[in-house]
Amino acid sequence: MKRHGFTLVELLVSLAIIGVMVGLSLAGIQRVRHAAAQLNCQNHLKQVALAGQNYHSAMHTLPPGCRTKNDPYLHMSWLTRLLPYLEQQAAYNDALADFKRQPLFSFPLDGHVNLARPMKAFVCPLADRSTGLASYVSMRPEPFPVAFTWYLGVSGTYSDKKEGVLFADGVVRMTDITDGTSNTIMIGERPPSPDDRFGWWYVGAGQDVSSPGSAEYFLGAAELRRGFRLPMCEIGPHRFGPDRLDNLCGVLHFWSLHPNGANFAFADGHVQFLSYAAADILPALSTRTGREVVGVPE
Repeated sequence: MKRHGFTLVELLVSLAIIGVMVGLSLAGIQRVRHAAAQLNCQNHLKQVALAGQNYHSAMHTLPPGCRTKNDPYLHMSWLTRLLPYLEQQAAYNDALADFKRQPLFSFPLDGHVNLARPMKAFVCPLADRSTGLASYVSMRPEPFPVAFTWYLGVSGTYSDKKEGVLFADGVVRMTDITDGTSNTIMIGERPPSPDDRFGWWYVGAGQDVSSPGSAEYFLGAAELRRGFRLPMCEIGPHRFGPDRLDNLCGVLHFWSLHPNGANFAFADGHVQFLSYAAADILPALSTRTGREVVGVPE
């Protein structure tokens, strides 16, 4: 009577084939997950961009990146000013009440409820801090929680030049964007810093008092390191390119957790994924009146 079975060689070949199939299946699942996360990220960015357009319709100007003088809401971010246009009127009312009670940013802000309030629309779904919360202990002796944004306004080539769309004390109308709203980036992706110093969505000082808000909730496409808060980083300019969540200097340029590039919202409201190969043209796309002849990469 013959016994039917696998030889050792046949068994090894079968296992190898199964292993390859499992590997291909897992890779396919991973690609699908990344694609879904990227689509969700684009949807969040689209919400913020449309809120900016609705703000413009109501106020006849885009929100300032922040205000540093002659304003009751000093260092309030442009994201906070968009809250009523993101169906977050209650959170915006809290902000107004808290600034009326405690208006000076130089004082501890742990009494401001929005400081620790995560906003789903401001967080990329690939964020490892899924709640948007972390403990902030690096600058003040008393720890308090802080909520973050992964979407920063585009201030131009670097923030001090104020040649983009969202920057400190800015007053930019759509008609001021003479390079064309479909050719000018307004918002881009960048994760918050690993030490929780940069990326506050509600309010923030940025790199220092001479460059308020920069690398906090807006950023230049070729940003320079300013002040004392990032002494380990090169002056720059810092270019669009891949980075790591544990690198402090990664806050000085746009990048994302998506493979090979990041999402950007343009001033006309459309959202597009740009690969890191677009690093050389990103500064031109970041200016509103640069008169550069630049085609938006497909």
